[in-house]
Amino acid sequence: MPRVLLPLATGFEEIEAITIVDILRRAGVEVVMGSLEGLHVKGAHGIVVIADTLLCELESKDFDMIVLPGGLPGATNLAKDTKVLALLQDFDKDKKHIAAICAAPLALKSAGVLKNHYTCFPSFEKHIAHQGYSDKLSVVCDANITTSKGPSTAMVFSLKLVEILCGQDMVQKLQKELLLVS
Repeated sequence: MPRVLLPLATGFEEIEAITIVDILRRAGVEVVMGSLEGLHVKGAHGIVVIADTLLCELESKDFDMIVLPGGLPGATNLAKDTKVLALLQDFDKDKKHIAAICAAPLALKSAGVLKNHYTCFPSFEKHIAHQGYSDKLSVVCDANITTSKGPSTAMVFSLKLVEILCGQDMVQKLQKELLLVS
């Protein structure tokens, strides 16, 4: 079973984080929510989520993918955290998959792992200041990096991660269960 690490920082975007965890777990993926500080993490809109563990207790070797939810100040908290940056660099060095949505590609840029093509929350590319931004697609894949725009794209982003980890058959199964196709 694939294992995914989802770091949670204060100010995370709740729709993105919960959608990612929910869809991946429906696909049979083990998702571990690792908090930067304390197990109770308050999202950008005041919703408190209980993380599975503290991020400082986790290592990249134990996971197949890392996925960063956006939100503010969650994304900036991720981008400033030395453990998050080290994990991103380890995942990239090992050619493991890295994904980020909304403002979270900022952390990819801070870690030096963002590739040539990406997307993010419209207008936030100015803060990321990296060539290759595209607003044409909801999800952009470049090498081992997958990025997406924001809350309204969280479902399609999560299904893309399922495709990467579990294949198209699982995506089609979930699409039927979620009433995305008849």
